[in-house]
Formats: sequence, C-alpha cells, structure tokens
Amino acid sequence: MSSTRRLTVAQALVAFLARQYSERDGRRHRLINATWGIFGHGNVAGLGQALLESGTDMPYIQGRNEQAMVHAAVGYARQSRRLSTHAVTTSIGPGATNLVTGAALATINRLPVLLLPGDMFATRPADPVLQQLELPYAGDVSVNDALRPVSRYFDRVTRPEMLIPAALQAMRVLADPADTGAVTLALPQDVQAEAYDWPEDFFAERVWKVSRPRPDLDALEAARRALASARRPLIVAGGGVHHSEAEEALRSFAGATGIPVASTQAGKGSLPHDHPCDVGGIGHTGTATADELARTADLVIGIGTRWSDFTTASATLFQNPAVRFLNINITAFDAHKMAGLSLISDARTALDELAAALGTRFRVEPAYATEYGDDKERWEHRVDAAYEAEDPDTRPTQPQVLGALDALVTGDDILINAAGSLPGDLHKLWRARSADQYHVEYGYSCMGYEIPAAIGVGMAAPGRPVWALVGDGTYLMNPTEIVTAVQENVPIKVIILQNHGYASIGGLSESVGGERFGTAYRHRSADGTYTGAPLPVDLAANAASLGLRVIRAKTVRDLREALAEAREADVPTGVYVETETADTVSGAPPAQAWWDVPVAETATRPSAVKAREEYDRQVSARRRHL
Repeated sequence: MSSTRRLTVAQALVAFLARQYSERDGRRHRLINATWGIFGHGNVAGLGQALLESGTDMPYIQGRNEQAMVHAAVGYARQSRRLSTHAVTTSIGPGATNLVTGAALATINRLPVLLLPGDMFATRPADPVLQQLELPYAGDVSVNDALRPVSRYFDRVTRPEMLIPAALQAMRVLADPADTGAVTLALPQDVQAEAYDWPEDFFAERVWKVSRPRPDLDALEAARRALASARRPLIVAGGGVHHSEAEEALRSFAGATGIPVASTQAGKGSLPHDHPCDVGGIGHTGTATADELARTADLVIGIGTRWSDFTTASATLFQNPAVRFLNINITAFDAHKMAGLSLISDARTALDELAAALGTRFRVEPAYATEYGDDKERWEHRVDAAYEAEDPDTRPTQPQVLGALDALVTGDDILINAAGSLPGDLHKLWRARSADQYHVEYGYSCMGYEIPAAIGVGMAAPGRPVWALVGDGTYLMNPTEIVTAVQENVPIKVIILQNHGYASIGGLSESVGGERFGTAYRHRSADGTYTGAPLPVDLAANAASLGLRVIRAKTVRDLREALAEAREADVPTGVYVETETADTVSGAPPAQAWWDVPVAETATRPSAVKAREEYDRQVSARRRHL
C-alpha cells in the first residue's frame, strides 16, 4: 500500500503543479513555471496559504488586475512555444469574472493557461454568501460558470478526492498541441482549506510528452499530387508554424520549391523578411504582393492557420476559379476548413515528409518567381516611403514611429501589440528579423494585452529587449501592470502613441458611413457631440506615476534618441510620442483587400448610403470554397 501525505486541497494542488513537466524533442520544460495571484476571501486562506508554504517550489507573482494576469501568462506561454505557462489564482466574484476576457483570448489563440478561481462554498454553510450568484432554477451555478464557454477544459472541485482526476485532465489539455487553451479548475473556498490523505504517487514528477503526429500516408500522397500539378502555389503560414518550431523546415521547403510564403498575423516571422520567398502579410492587413498572389493562386497551402476573416478578406480574396486548398494542421477542426485537402499533422513533421515525397521533382516556374520577386521589391519601396521622415524636426506619423524602431532593432528585439491601427500597420510594414520578434495578438485583438503580455514575454526571454506598442485607447484600458513590471524589475519598453481617440475604429467608422461617431477623445461641443478640444490627458505623467521611467519625444529626431535610450535601459522605460495625422488612422498604405463590416441597408445620411453601395459591390465577390 502506497504512503499518503496529509495536505489541504490547495497545498496538494500547488505541490502537484510544481512537479509537472512537458517534453518535446527530448527537451524538458516545467509546465507551470509560476503562479500569478490576487487574493481575496475566496482564495487567501486556501491557495494563498499554500503558495506561502510552498516557498520557491512554486514562484508567486503579484498582479494588479485579473485579466492582465492572464495576458501575462499567455505572453509567457507564447514565447515558450506553448511548452510552459503560468497559473492564475483569484478570489470568487469580480476577481473570477475578470478572468473571462483573458480566458477567451487564450483559447481563441490556442495558448495554454491554467486558471484557478475561488468558488462559492461547496458545503453551503450560509446561503447566500458574499458574491454568490443566486439563480432560482439552479443551486449549483456560480459566476465561474461564465468561464465554461471560453475554456478548453472546466471542472469544479467540490470534494478533495475530485482534485486528482481534475488536475490530471487539466495537465493533459494544457500539454495537448491540438486541444490547448484556457483550463479552469474552480475551487470552492471551503474545499481549498480542507485536508485529505493524498497518495504520494500524486506528487511524483510527471512528464507530458508533446507529440509530433505524422500525416496519414494516403493524405500525404494526395498532397504531393496536388502540389506537383500546381502552377501558381502559395503558402500561407499561420501561428502553427511557430508553435511547432517549424520555421527552419519551412525555410528549407520554400527554398527548394520556390513557393512564395505569405503570413497571417500569428504566422509573421515564419520566414525572415529578407528571404526571397517571403511576400509579407496576407489578407485585409496584408501586402499588395501577397494579396495579388492570393487572387491568382491555384493551390493555397495553409500551414497552421485557422483561416480567419482577416486572412481570407472575408472570403473574397482567393478568386482563381480553379483554386484548391491544402491544409497542414495538427487540429482536424482547422484542417478541414475551406473544403481543403487535410494533412492532419505536426507542421514541422508534415513539411519534412512532404519535402521528402516531392524530392527534387518540383519547383515553380522561373517566371512566377520573378513575378513575385519584382512585386516584393516594389512593396519594399512603399515601406521605405511610409517610414521616411523628410524633416526630422516634425512630429512623426505612426509609420514613421515604426520606421524609427525598424532602424534600431536587431533579431533579439520582440515587439508586442494587439489592437487599434497598429496591427494593420505592423502586418503590412514590419520587417521581421527573427522567428519570435513579431508578437501581435490578433485572434482576439484585445485592448490592454500589450503591457502585461510584455511582462510575460520578458520573463520567458530574459535579457532581450521587449517592446509593448500601445495607442492611447489601449493604454487607458489596462496600464496598471506597469506597477508589476517595476516591482519585478522586468525592463520592458513601452511606446505610448497619443492620437487622441480610437483612431482605428474612427477610420473604420468613416469607411462604413459612421462618420467617426464616438471615436475621438474630445470635449463635448454645444451640439452635444464629441467635437470640442482634445482632452487634456497626460498619459506620460500617468505612466510615470505608476513607476515607469518615461521619455517624451516631440519630433522624429527626439524619437530616435528616446528609442535608443529606452532600448539600453535596465529598468521599465516608456517613450511617449504624439503622432501626426491625429484625425486619420495612420498614414500607412491603404488596405489591399476587403473586410466585411456590415453597413446599414437603409439610411438617410449620404455617407452611409454611399458606404452601402460600396459594401454591395465588395460583397458580391464573396465565395464559398466547396
């Protein structure tokens, strides 16, 4: 009979988590490397006490906002190629429901994070207790049930012995490359503190193998035949390339075949920008080069992409009547999209085996390679023009901010962004120098992600310059984790761009007949609209009050000096700049492909009527790929 150890549920869970590992390609990683937490009555005497008692076995990180803690954990997980992540514990009530946005982001982006919210009393000593949600038709529902639809796995541990199967299932999902995302173990506050005799085997080191599934041989042969007959093939690299560490395999495959490689937001950097086959971002925020290739491609090879509407230009991009899709994806759900030929496999393994099956018998026609090479060169000239500042003593545009940063960084630097007009500018313009330099969260495009995610990335990649690029709208959503960066001395670099409003949505509003309604940060005018003077908000002073060292830059010249100083700083540092063209989106090249945002079918204002006419014209190009 095995021996037992008497611990509380919380103590047992912390001890269990400290001994879980992932392993891929013979390299082992600690699966849960730390726990973020904000304590309240729902977890302070349970998980709080257990983390205190665990000491260095389970490092603890103090957060300021529950949603932001999840973002930081997700940033850490993405930088760790999904092989390691963090846990997040909160109290019951508002602390728990604040997790929902972060959980949605993690699950949508297929990134692992473990959520440990406190829950209502399992024993119901009083009914209701503080922060208990009462539903007349169900006594077993708490606010944590809001996490069910945004979690890949959810369980509520209402008895100590339930923890063993629940914890094992949680680790299985976190380490599963095809099924990962947010995992929630809801922990009633009385159960957390309850003692139980745990089998010692529960605390033994456990290694979760992250496999590289091979493609079915018949499907591999079908893929080879499809590729061998293609005349204008195009690869679309998604986030799965990075998750699989398939960048070198893709570089080899593209180099051998000459197939051009476009990238989604999550896949950008799969090839370095100067690789001859890299044609930049694809879709609504893509380059003219990639989008023109997509319109005429006869075979589109999606690698690790879930084919979002931005990538497909809302199903209007791939216009060749003969176009077919080959989807290489570890997740069957994604592999079958676009009515594609499915190669359900690890991306790196599939590329290696497809290359072996092709041998040296396939390479695109020289004229095709020349065509996209020339187009790529022309696009690079447009990038140079957007980056260039003729007068360095003027206020910069947003692309000129990116140009100043582009001139400074190396492959060591990591850029983080998620929302506003910056994702579009970055996808079109940024020249990724390394596989993990470009970190734009665009599955959920969550305002407030950048600063906490930068902390997580900085923890996963110590010693590397990590830049959080935020507009004023995003900054106002969630700046408080600056305090955590200062407390933990994670020397993130925060670029705050002030353009006095929701500039991205303002531009979108204008394009769909909304006339920028409700998107500017301005005083009300006499007619009640927000068209008065800009608000006298000083975001630099606000950031400084949270402990960030802030450098103000008024001109392009100032900006270059400030960025260089920030890059060398060994403490969290911000660069504040007010950008030119505050009433436009950015000044970057316009969208090269459409995006479906429905426009009012009936309206009295001319702007909306005109926008609807354009909408009807664009939507007529939509295709169902069958």
